[in-house]
Amino acid sequence: MSHIHQGADASNPPVPQRTPVKAALASFMGSAVEYYDFFIFGSAAALIFPHIFFPDADTNAAVMSLATFGFAYIARPIGAVILGHFGDRIGRQKVLMFTLVMMGAATFAIGCLPTFDQVGWLAPILLVLARLLQGLSAAGEQAGASSLSLEHAPDHRRSFFTSWTLTGTQGGQILAALVFIPVVALPDEIKFGIGWRIPFWLSAVVVIVTYFIRRSLHETPEFEAAKKNNEIAKLPLGVLLRFHWRDVLRVILCAFIAAVSTVYGTLAISYGKTIGHLDESITLWLVVVGNIGALFTQPLFGMLADKIGRKPVYIYGALGSAAFMPFYIRSMESGNTLLQFALSLLVFSCAYAAANAVWPSFYAEMFSSQVRFSGLAIGTQLGFLMAGFAPSIVAAMGGLEPGGWVQISLFTAAVALVASISALTARETFRVPTHQLGHRVQKVAG
Repeated sequence: MSHIHQGADASNPPVPQRTPVKAALASFMGSAVEYYDFFIFGSAAALIFPHIFFPDADTNAAVMSLATFGFAYIARPIGAVILGHFGDRIGRQKVLMFTLVMMGAATFAIGCLPTFDQVGWLAPILLVLARLLQGLSAAGEQAGASSLSLEHAPDHRRSFFTSWTLTGTQGGQILAALVFIPVVALPDEIKFGIGWRIPFWLSAVVVIVTYFIRRSLHETPEFEAAKKNNEIAKLPLGVLLRFHWRDVLRVILCAFIAAVSTVYGTLAISYGKTIGHLDESITLWLVVVGNIGALFTQPLFGMLADKIGRKPVYIYGALGSAAFMPFYIRSMESGNTLLQFALSLLVFSCAYAAANAVWPSFYAEMFSSQVRFSGLAIGTQLGFLMAGFAPSIVAAMGGLEPGGWVQISLFTAAVALVASISALTARETFRVPTHQLGHRVQKVAG
């Protein structure tokens, strides 16, 4: 690349070389760790925490436990503003190191928390504080990892390399489910004693490995070039809202597509259990198999987007999810296990995975390096609020009652349509060189 210089003297330090494979590996590992931590909390909130962090006699224990899961979605937009600012001010790599350590520390601490029987209401208070730290960390992970991978990738392979960020997310979700399946099978005295703590402690091992991978990763050439050219914004949020507010709004609406994931991974499980009378293990394995399929299809969709563009692949993923979801939900009542697994793969691995693989490059390419971290973090985390509340919204619409597959399908179609229309308004960027993405709106004096 012409803007990457070698052999520069001390007064003109070289811009770091692109290391796309190492950046993709660091993004994959970091996302896997972050979302393993994020999702094991969800499993524990549903199955473990009502019994150990709240009064046994309190019939609202399950509701309060699930509420602790939701606190992360409140924290994520706040974390997006804070971490986005520093990601655009001091660099992607430094902030990603911080988010990794914060998530790892919060998760390990949860495994050490005292129970309600030991310290009373202090136990759930400490649990909520740890969950807030998880939410703050998660807010910066995908945006930072996507920015890092995109800015290290060759111009013609950006979508492929950035797709590994979300593939890591799927890996974390798979690992979380697989770890909790044997935990819930333990005898109660072990499960509610030390058993539930082990998945939280295990995260420390992968955090340490990922820490050393990320520590040796250079800052991106784009960020270093912006720093060298005095183009680092003193207040990235101000620049973002003044010059890129349309792109932020576009990303928020496109990010509604993430609601398909929570409909698929949470609401469909509840529908299968309550209406289809499926065994709990079958519903969990449906999600695991769908995510395993996505590990293979998402890089392929990333490669396709590098060939034909971001928009057609993304829109196919959104509309395909809407088209296939009714069949998947209806299969829950069919009694045909093979059909259920086939449709699980179809709706998640072959449809939703297309949008999921492409959005890191699609959204990130709307912004210049000046505000990329902030724009991506704030836009996605505000849009992801729809995903966080989707299960409760559809349940309130009657989605968990007989015939509720209609409401589930209509909701999925609505969010997919909003995301697709928003995507259509975006500029196609797959042929635009990385240094020309977005537009640098100002040089910063001093």
